[in-house]
Amino acid sequence: MDRHEIVRRLEKGGIIAVIRLSDTRKLNSIIEALSKGGVTALEITMTTPGAIEVIKEISAQTSENFIVGVGTVLDSETARMAILAGAQFVVAPILNIDMIKMAHRYDKAVIPGAFTPTEIMTVWDYGADIVKVFPATALGPKYFKDVHGPLPQVKLTPTGGVSLANAAEFIRSGACCIGVGSALIEKKFVADSNWPALTELAAAFVAEIKKGKEE
Repeated sequence: MDRHEIVRRLEKGGIIAVIRLSDTRKLNSIIEALSKGGVTALEITMTTPGAIEVIKEISAQTSENFIVGVGTVLDSETARMAILAGAQFVVAPILNIDMIKMAHRYDKAVIPGAFTPTEIMTVWDYGADIVKVFPATALGPKYFKDVHGPLPQVKLTPTGGVSLANAAEFIRSGACCIGVGSALIEKKFVADSNWPALTELAAAFVAEIKKGKEE
C-alpha cells in the first residue's frame, strides 16, 4: 500500500487501537478479539517492550485487511526501523520534520502530534498525512469542530480522552479517525482473558464510529 491508500483505510475504519502493554504474551489474542469486533488498525507504541520485534511478528501474521503501525515515535531512526519491520503508519506525540521525510521516503503514512491551531497548521504544511491532536483529553470534540472552521482541509485525529461515550461526537466534529487506548483495551478483560467481552467492546466502538459518520 502507498501512504494515500493507508490513510484511506484508516479513515474508512475510523478507529486505531493503541497498544501500550508491559506484557505482550496476550497480544495475539487481543488482536484476534479486536478483529472480530471490526477494528482493522493497530498502533504498537514504542513504550511496549520489544516493540520493533512485536511489529515484525504481527505484520507477518496478520491479514492484508489489518493495518499495523507504530506509535510514540520521536525520531527518524526509530521510524525507519519500525517501517522496515512492517509498520504501515508512524504516529508521534510531537513534530519531527526528519521523521515525516523518512516515512514518506518509504511511502508510509505519518501522523505527528500538535496541540494549537498554529502547531496543527505547521505540522500539516510539513507534509503530515493526518495530524494527531494530543493530548485531546482536556479539549474534547468541540475543539475539533472549532479548528475545522478555518482549517477544513486538515485531517485530524484525537488521542487521549477518547471513550465510547464521545467517539461518535469526535467523528461528527471532524475527526477523520480516532485513536483509542485503555478505553478499548480494557485491562480487566485482558487480565481475565475475557476475549468475547473485548470483541463486544470493539464492536461497540465501531458502531459509534459508524453512527458519527452517518449523523
